[in-house]
Amino acid sequence: MIEKIVYTDNVKTTLLIRLMVGVVFLSEGIQKFLFPAVRGAGRFDGIGLPNPEFLGAFVGGFEVLCGAFILMGLFTRMAAIPLIIIMLVAISTTKVDILMEKGFWEMMHASRTDWSMLLGSIFLLIRGGGFGSLDCYWTKK
Repeated sequence: MIEKIVYTDNVKTTLLIRLMVGVVFLSEGIQKFLFPAVRGAGRFDGIGLPNPEFLGAFVGGFEVLCGAFILMGLFTRMAAIPLIIIMLVAISTTKVDILMEKGFWEMMHASRTDWSMLLGSIFLLIRGGGFGSLDCYWTKK
């Protein structure tokens, strides 16, 4: 079972997607703890989500943990799943209002990073860690 989860090929270009997704999520997760009023609990409170203090730490923790796992290529597919959920929630809670108030193009501009992280995470869910990942190292053994 674990072999199916960690199996990946040795494609080198996957490393670029892993670096993009991992660095952004790791950075954003750390910022939720460093700047909670702007990036964490305060932002969640402004959106109107319940229990923003808990959610800020919860989401930030998952972003740090899963971002680090993706950077290492450790259980890449499993780490991508919470990040996909985070991005779907982020788009639905913050970008739908922009779509309704300012239109499609303004929403597309505001959500460019969200879409990149969502699609990058989906890519990693499908492909796995690729070249240089711990998943690839274990697959070879």
